Amino acid sequence: MGSLTQFQKSIVLGSILGDGYIRKISGRKEVFLEINHSYSQKEYVDWKYMMLKTVCRSGPKIRKGNGQRVAYRFYTRQSRDFTKLMNQFHQGKQKIIPKEIHLNPVTLAVWFMDDGSKCRDSDVYLNTQQFDYKSQQHLLSALKTLGLDGTLNKDKHYFRIRFLKASIPKLHMLVTRYIHPSMNYKLSYNPVETTRRSPVDR
Repeated sequence: MGSLTQFQKSIVLGSILGDGYIRKISGRKEVFLEINHSYSQKEYVDWKYMMLKTVCRSGPKIRKGNGQRVAYRFYTRQSRDFTKLMNQFHQGKQKIIPKEIHLNPVTLAVWFMDDGSKCRDSDVYLNTQQFDYKSQQHLLSALKTLGLDGTLNKDKHYFRIRFLKASIPKLHMLVTRYIHPSMNYKLSYNPVETTRRSPVDR
């Protein structure tokens, strides 16, 4: 398998920050990435697969869990690229954020599609509860390099990132052109289709 393109690396990094998981098979040297979402997000998963198709063995498949949840997922091939990322973003089975993480608009858009949410009062969040406090501080610093200011908002027992209202227009400016149409509902407004490019057109 050839190396990931820069665009693919951006998608992979955004997925790792969000709902993606790097997996290792016992006895194998390299690892792979699992993309796993609810079946209700089928269009989004299909888009991710098309963007990463060159590093995958097969397309997405439905998987029924023990409860009522129906998942839709695919796996990449094993690769040194993913092993490097595992070494950077994992301590054992726990996801962490390295201090030197760098974000770009594509990575931010994928992360936002995975974990972004909005509230009725127009607050916009990244649901980063899976990360420890130190990792979330690293994420806030990385967002600041893109001109985005946020704070940590306590959600019951855990923290998540809340964008300051002054940064929300800049957030939209950075990510809108890369947001898949099926994920437009996460934005604070409905973007005009003719004023942006599709992620596939990159």
